[in-house]
Order: sequence, then structure tokens, then C-alpha cells
Amino acid sequence: MTGTTPIIDSASDAERWRLVLARDARADGQFVYAVQTTGVYCRPSCPARRPKRANVNFYTNAYSAELAGYRPCKRCCPAAAITRDDQTVIAVCQTLQGALERLQRLPSAAQLAAEAGLSVSQLQRLFTAALGITINQYAQALRSQQVQQALAAGSAITDAIAAAGYSSTGHFYQKATSELGMPARRYQRQGQAMTIEFAITDTTLGALLVARSDVGICAIALGDNPQVLATELRQRFAGARRVTPSEEFNRQLQQVVALVEQPGARSITLPLDIRGTAFQRRVWQALQSIKPGQTVHYSELAQRIGAPTAARAVANACGANTLAIAIPCHRVVRQDGSLSGYRWGVERKRELLKREADTD
Repeated sequence: MTGTTPIIDSASDAERWRLVLARDARADGQFVYAVQTTGVYCRPSCPARRPKRANVNFYTNAYSAELAGYRPCKRCCPAAAITRDDQTVIAVCQTLQGALERLQRLPSAAQLAAEAGLSVSQLQRLFTAALGITINQYAQALRSQQVQQALAAGSAITDAIAAAGYSSTGHFYQKATSELGMPARRYQRQGQAMTIEFAITDTTLGALLVARSDVGICAIALGDNPQVLATELRQRFAGARRVTPSEEFNRQLQQVVALVEQPGARSITLPLDIRGTAFQRRVWQALQSIKPGQTVHYSELAQRIGAPTAARAVANACGANTLAIAIPCHRVVRQDGSLSGYRWGVERKRELLKREADTD
């Protein structure tokens, strides 16, 4: 599937899977699950036979699942909450994805707008409000994703570039490192030139995993099961070479533990290896400017980055953060002040905010 990445919200994957296995109707509306082998997404309570866990991704809502290329289940009808504007944005994304898969020239914004029966400015506003990026930026992201998949499959770099529709190899190489996170040749080896140090330790908020690449801290995760945290890290950096943690890494690990146990009590600067889209990076940078003990709501955060209509895209970017505490997405709440979801569990979010308030 192409499009958005799975988004983890208020529960861990393990808890979501438990709710799916139990067909718990109380979880309907909190998330949907999508099956890679069938291309279908469902409500947690869907009566259909349960798929293998390895084939399942979780999304916060039907909109996110459809944007990722999945279609709604005909038995549990999970798409009821999708609006007409949502459908327009999804259709544009699917048109662009389809053109790229068929190696066709990508349609222009004017062509897409005419197909949707809107002006270009109207369509751009809808699109940017939903995803936080323009149609052209989304098309660029699709091309980058196409190159990543081709390189990971072993294609020659020039073939991957041509298949993704880049006008020239020079055009691609100008942006290769920022889009791939590393030079194209290195990405082709699936990160085999990378080294990863990581460790898992106990905290009062559960198991804490911290990992560092050659650039800086690349993962901070909290959870109930250390083995699950380690497995997720290995999947994310499948080709990287894991090395014995150094003394410097162990010092940084203790700094992260301090951030968990006493968030806001001290100022700690860690080198971070931040990987994400340009829009996600804007959101994450804005999150780092929120002081301990303070909270903002999603629409306020959208205003801070100059995208006032992109509150939903901002929420998705918060959900995609993989550096707990260091990028403090726990400081974002709903408009009414209530707690929204948190990748590492809403109860941990509540406790982090309490600890910050106590040290404010």
C-alpha cells in the first residue's frame, strides 16, 4: 500500500490487537485496522475472520486508512465518517498514486481540480488542510517513496529514478539525501552502512528503549513489553548493524531516563536523528518550542507553523513522532483541554503532564 504510514494513537499495537481479537465494539471509532493481503480496512468489531497479526496495520480513522490505499470492508462499513471533502482528497491521492504505478506522467493540479469540479485554489485549500502539504509536495513524496521501494528491492539507482518519473538524475540527486535520509547508494544497501546502538531499561512509566545512529538519538519509545520495543526497532532499521553501546551512549541513555522521571526539571540537549517529511519536521520543531508545563491544542499548533487549516495533518504528524519526550508531542491536547491519543499510551501522557506541572 502507498500513502500515509500507520498511525499509532491512544493504545499500543498490542492493546489494539487484543481489542480486535475480542471484537470489542467499544473500540469502534477509536481506530481501524487494515489488512495488507486483502487491501481492506475494518472496524475493531468487524465479524470477519481475523487475519494474521503480521499482515495488520492500525490507523486512527477511516480517512487515514483510505489515504494509505485501503478500501472499506463491506461487512462492517467503517467509512461512514468520511466527508465529501475527505473523499475529494482521497481521490486526488489515488489518481496520483495510480499514475505513478502505471509509469504515466503525473496530472497537474489544474487537471486534478477539473476532475474534482473545483478551482485549483479550492482544491489546494482542501488538500493542504487535510495533509498539511501541497499537491505538488505530495507528488514529490510519492516519487521519493517509489525510489525507496525500488532501491530496497535491489533496482539500479538510474532505473529507480526513471521509474519514479524524475525529469533527470541530477534533479533527483539534488534532493536525494534529504528525501531518503542518506545518500542513494547507502539507502540501496538498506542502511547496512549504518550502526545502531540501543538499550532498554526500566522506568516508572514502563520499559524505555533508546537507540542512537551515527547522527544522534533516532528512537525513544515507551511500552509494557521490552521484547516488542526491540522487535519494532529491528523492523524499522532492518539493515543496520547493531553494536555494543558505548559509554557516551550510556550517558545519553541516562539523560533520557531523567527526561522521563523528571520532565521539565532540567534542560537537556541531545543530538537527534530526526527522520520525517518536511511538514512533519515543521510540526516537530514547533513541538520542541513548547515549554514544560504548557500545553497547546492541535489548531493552535497548526497556526504556529503557518498552516492554520491543517489541524488534522498536525495531529497525524504528532502521531508519527518516534522520539518520545525529546519531541514532546504529549504537550498537545484537544481544543477543550481533554487528552487526545498518545503513541505510547494516554495514561503515560497524563502522567508526563502531571510531572511537568509539579516541577513547573
